[in-house]
Amino acid sequence: MTIYLLLILGFVLLIKGAGFLVDGSSAIARRLKVSDLLIGLTIVAFGTSTPELFVNLMASIKGSSALAIGNVVGSNIFNILLILGISSIIFPLVVTKGTVWKEIPLTFVAAALLGVMACKPLIIRGSLSGISRIEGVILLAFFGLFTYYVLKMALRAGNTDGGPADGQQHSIRKSLLLIFGGFAALFVGAKLVVDAAVNLAQSFGVSESLIGLTIVAAGTSLPELATSVVAAAKKNCDIAVGNVVGSNIFNIFFILGISAGIRPMQFQPGNNVDIGVAALASLLLFVFMFSGKKGVLDRWEGLLFLGLYVIYIAYLVIQG
Repeated sequence: MTIYLLLILGFVLLIKGAGFLVDGSSAIARRLKVSDLLIGLTIVAFGTSTPELFVNLMASIKGSSALAIGNVVGSNIFNILLILGISSIIFPLVVTKGTVWKEIPLTFVAAALLGVMACKPLIIRGSLSGISRIEGVILLAFFGLFTYYVLKMALRAGNTDGGPADGQQHSIRKSLLLIFGGFAALFVGAKLVVDAAVNLAQSFGVSESLIGLTIVAAGTSLPELATSVVAAAKKNCDIAVGNVVGSNIFNIFFILGISAGIRPMQFQPGNNVDIGVAALASLLLFVFMFSGKKGVLDRWEGLLFLGLYVIYIAYLVIQG
């Protein structure tokens, strides 16, 4: 019982910490007159991925690479199949042309690159299936290119929403307290989640990878779920889709890149299937942009996403 309480407490701290971090950072950005579009594409999208980041940092430090990889891959699958599935059922999601042709394909490229790293023994004889520090740097380089693209696009669009006058305002002092408080909550929450996840895996006799792909991945993706579902309910499709796509790119390129930089990571035998499902989800999302209404994720497609997620979870449980 204690393990479950600590796990729940850890998730609460992760979610609240991410919220504090986003609020504080947004308030400072507004005071500096940074455009609302830039805030949305960077602070909000990346802020919702901070639980995954802190869990992975803690897992890498502790040497739990199976948990770290499972968390990221499981979160990416959860984001597309479950979050976009639910969001599109609430309200069919209209996706911008730029997202269809640039960001969504990049999520597939990220998953495919991870798949190549997992299949290295088949490509290079004698190599290990994992992410080395050099490969971590390569992932970070891709993230650097993506960040440059986002910043260039946001700055080109300019601030059309009124800038710092919009949204909730905080003093600089309160904003800094929110940021530091957010980081503290994320750090403590991540430690509680990782420790509880490892203990759960040991007590049930299952792998850390399974715990990472299911419980931890779902828990750390709760900020994305809340953000996209609320956005869909308000018919704000750009945020609903952009939050998920941006988070998936952030998860692989930045979080796994940083994690591998701390300690090289080894893939588990079943990770090839998990990575394949993540790549398939991204590919299906792209294909669905051209089925039915172009550029729209319809309700029936959302139902298909949910069905695929149920099948995937059932597969994981059966495999144990």
